[in-house]
Amino acid sequence: MLKSLYIQNYVLIDNLDIRFTDSFTVITGETGAGKSIILGALGLVLGQRVDSKGIKSGEDKCVIEAVFDISAYRLQSFFEEKGLEYDTETCILRRELFASGKSRAFVNDSPASLNDVKELGNLLIDIHSQHQNLLLADTKFQLKVVDVMAQNESALTQYKKEYAFYQSLKKQLKELLEKVAQSRQDEDYIRYQLEQLLEAKLTEGEQDELEKELTTLSHAEEIKSALYKIAELLNGEEQGSVQLLKEALSTSEALDKYYPKAKEITERLRTAYIDLNDLASEAGSQGEDIEFSPERLQWVNERLDLLYSLEQKHRVSTVEELITLREAYGKQLATIDSFDEQINELTSRTEASYRELKKLASQLRVERKKASEGIAKELMNKLSLLGMPNTRFRVDFIEKPEPESDGTDDVRFMFSANKSGVLERVAQTASGGEISRLMLCIKAMIAGFTALPAIIFDEVDMGVSGDIADKMGVIMQELGGKMQVIAITHLPQIASKGKEHYYVYKQDTDEHTVTQIKKLTNEERITEVARMLSGATLTDASMANARELLNL
Repeated sequence: MLKSLYIQNYVLIDNLDIRFTDSFTVITGETGAGKSIILGALGLVLGQRVDSKGIKSGEDKCVIEAVFDISAYRLQSFFEEKGLEYDTETCILRRELFASGKSRAFVNDSPASLNDVKELGNLLIDIHSQHQNLLLADTKFQLKVVDVMAQNESALTQYKKEYAFYQSLKKQLKELLEKVAQSRQDEDYIRYQLEQLLEAKLTEGEQDELEKELTTLSHAEEIKSALYKIAELLNGEEQGSVQLLKEALSTSEALDKYYPKAKEITERLRTAYIDLNDLASEAGSQGEDIEFSPERLQWVNERLDLLYSLEQKHRVSTVEELITLREAYGKQLATIDSFDEQINELTSRTEASYRELKKLASQLRVERKKASEGIAKELMNKLSLLGMPNTRFRVDFIEKPEPESDGTDDVRFMFSANKSGVLERVAQTASGGEISRLMLCIKAMIAGFTALPAIIFDEVDMGVSGDIADKMGVIMQELGGKMQVIAITHLPQIASKGKEHYYVYKQDTDEHTVTQIKKLTNEERITEVARMLSGATLTDASMANARELLNL
């Protein structure tokens, strides 16, 4: 509900701070007093386009602020989606206009785009006038009316949950099919690369071993010659180191008998003799093992060429990386081979969800059609009381080709104000006054079932009077018991039904004329209603009639 509206420096307004209640409030005043100015200011703070001429003459800046109680509207998801600051109880909309033509909008003191403000404003308040019929022409609004009357909230929640699940499955299936299509294009390439890597029979560490072997094979003669030379130097029959050590050892052993310290020399010589003798034997043995094999050298070169070629092709530097790549290709092919199974499973789940969705949509349609009969009957009864006794009304259903977030039903409110008239869509055939009465009746019907935006009726009573005006007032009064209703009216029958009564007037000062508004006391209400009954000249009869209308 709208709790307050503050206006500063707008057209003829210096400063106004209006406080509203949650019931039925009426606003009256003479033509030209400024009621439309107040409504225009409210429209601006709700996101309407700016006109720099709206700023009060001589001022640089205009500020309009509206405070709403949003505790009943469950708007947290909206605020989170738009990135706006959220308060569970209160929402403050503020608009600042500058003489330069610039403007700024704020939601709870945080800057916001006009589109977001306008969307939020539509959730909080509905300004309905003779010429405003967009909401009633909106098929989404019409469907919402039917669902509210059918009390479909639980069924809709279940449907929307399944719809979200179905959309998720459709997205997964689409992505999988796209992935499959791409993978199928790559399959031959991957399979060829894998076969080539498998044929190579790669083993970890083989490149290092082959490179070492290549070095050995390439220098076989030099190695063999060097090893033989080492063996000869160590164990040659004439001047070999081993023979010399053996002779030294014998000499040292003979010395042991006469020189005790020679024992240590003997042990060290024996150790050296054993080591060098073994070394000479090993060098000789290795020299015999070294053989130059042109065939082996060719094979090693060819094997290394293959490894180097594969590494260059795949832009890696080791056999281990080639093995990792081989395993990755294997996994890719295994995944491709399993795609058919994945597609079949996901397709099956998607089709099952679609069937469940259609089933839930069908159940919704049954409840909607059942409720639509009661809607048509109740609307025609209410409109008959409001001077439209020949009204004919019907809710038509058109099945959508595919399920949407609210089901598979498109609804059309079909209307004719005449018995013999052809039923046509409301927006195409109903006049402004007829649409206003229709909206009043619809709001009255659904107000008890859900939290609705506050509604402002801007002189929707034009063209009615007497008993019909009184009945419109009664409907607004009853509606005000369930939601916030504000009516700008020229009819005393409606003005007398308000729980709160505001009076708009112009006040002349030495400098300029300003628009003012005040909340009327009971005595002031009697005088205002009497003025509405008889005009500028008050009579005893009009005062008496006013008291009777107000029950005062």
